[in-house]
Amino acid sequence: MAATDMEPLHEEDALGKAYDARLMQRLLRYLKPYRWKVALSVLMLLVIAALELVGPYLTMLALDVAIPAGDLGFLGTLALAYLVALLLNFGLQYGQTVLTTWLGQRIMFDLRRQVFAHLQRQSLRFFDRNPVGRLMTRVTNDVEVLNQLFSSGIVTVFGDVFTLALIVGVMLWLDWRLALVAFAVMPFVVLVAFVFRAKVREAYREIRVRLARINSFLQERITGVSVVQLFGRERRTADRFQDINRDHLEAHLRSITYYALFYPVIEILTTIALALILIYGGARLLDETITVGVVTAFLMYSRRFFRPIQDLSEKYNMLQGAMASSERIFRLLDTPADVEDPPRPDTLPTPGRGEIEFRNVWFAYTRTQDGNDWDWVLRDVSFRAAPGERLAVVGHTGAGKTTLINLLMRFYEPQNGEILFDGVPIRQVAQKDLRERIGLVLQDVFLFSRSVDYNVRLGRDDISPDQVRQATQRVGADRYIQRLPRNYDSALGERGASLSVGERQLLSFARALAFDPLVLILDEATSSVDSVLEAQIQQALETLLQGRTSIVIAHRLSTVQNADRILVFHHGVLRESGRHEELVERGGLYARLQEFAAAS
Repeated sequence: MAATDMEPLHEEDALGKAYDARLMQRLLRYLKPYRWKVALSVLMLLVIAALELVGPYLTMLALDVAIPAGDLGFLGTLALAYLVALLLNFGLQYGQTVLTTWLGQRIMFDLRRQVFAHLQRQSLRFFDRNPVGRLMTRVTNDVEVLNQLFSSGIVTVFGDVFTLALIVGVMLWLDWRLALVAFAVMPFVVLVAFVFRAKVREAYREIRVRLARINSFLQERITGVSVVQLFGRERRTADRFQDINRDHLEAHLRSITYYALFYPVIEILTTIALALILIYGGARLLDETITVGVVTAFLMYSRRFFRPIQDLSEKYNMLQGAMASSERIFRLLDTPADVEDPPRPDTLPTPGRGEIEFRNVWFAYTRTQDGNDWDWVLRDVSFRAAPGERLAVVGHTGAGKTTLINLLMRFYEPQNGEILFDGVPIRQVAQKDLRERIGLVLQDVFLFSRSVDYNVRLGRDDISPDQVRQATQRVGADRYIQRLPRNYDSALGERGASLSVGERQLLSFARALAFDPLVLILDEATSSVDSVLEAQIQQALETLLQGRTSIVIAHRLSTVQNADRILVFHHGVLRESGRHEELVERGGLYARLQEFAAAS
């Protein structure tokens, strides 16, 4: 498939170095809370490595001492020692596997919790830049790769290295000349391992890129499945996915091919080493310069020697993947939040008044194409909403209405100017403290796949079931909730799929009212509701908004005519301000909007 078919935002980065000391140092910090368990695991691995030497050595003693002397007692003792070593090795292998797997799972748990907490602190600008598919890959796939490193790599590599060192030492101690013969194939083993690592590195990179393509394609097409079905693009989408899936399959098959070649080649070199031992050792047996037990021990040690080499080659590839995953995860964790709480936040007045003031606010989401200036969405906006005042904001699409709300909620920070809540600049206030005083109802309602009760109070224990029911009754949502199979305990499905658009909107009203905010913001909140439900909501709001500061954003001007004051925006500039009658008589932008609305 052509590279132009894929969006670069979803592409994975190329693999970095196979080993990065800086990244490894950061990874090892996650072992610090479990350092005693790590120490125990390493100790168990060292004992297991030592036990690998016992069997061949006992076999040598049996062949060279016990059998020639006909000493059945000593032979029985050697056999019993061999059995004890095998049982002890089994027990330690089991315990070490359980312990290292536990360590990997605990570190994966800690890391996922840290990444998720970091994501929740990020502002909306961060999510504008990072696709959901990529962030999901960080929390799932990349963390899972690190789990494999900690459970099967970073600790167990000590056992492999120690096993190799002990076997080399024992073989040189038993007969250094025969040991050199056994090691004669090592240059070829190193060459094969080097070629294998290079090939698998490239295959691994291709797998990662193609997996990212699959994730991004699935996330986008499943989210937009209604558009795909509406325009009859199912066949084309399926063909596109088949191409991406085939690329992923081919990359995996190449990787499997390399593994299928590597292990047999190592096995052949192992066999050659055994053959050299038999040839050289057999010749020396004829000269009676070596014993049968020593040759047999060398054959057994050689088998044990090449096994860790195979494991180390595989762990090298695991390490390479872990370095790439850790780099991506740490890059995410090192991304500072665009909107942060001050070190010593100010406290908003208690009880609050609900006063809002914008002072010479300028804001842009992005820079212009040449990068020399900001592409301003709001320009020098100043207004004040008095406590209890009902403020309406109108204007064409793109006038900056929703951006006002994003700034007030501190989802974004303005480039210039300041916003005050009850006389305190919101930059100096903790985000949680500010947002607890503002209720927001959006046009695009998001509901969780849990119960009605949870979606109204969002897990807050200080909102009682009676308050939930009271809130739903006041906005008229209780009527359809009672028709659900389990009423308030009914699960709503993903994004509230079991409810109609209007019903989801009513439930979002109930959610905002249950939190009893000082300020209530309605962002196109009735645009998805039919006229009957809208009349019902308007009737409820007339009572609910008394004494509460409110900001209503709407395209339909009929919904804002009773506001205390109407702000008219045009291309990010506050052009007019006043009551409905005043603005109509003035014959300006608002009057033209009214005429356009009446004509349509």
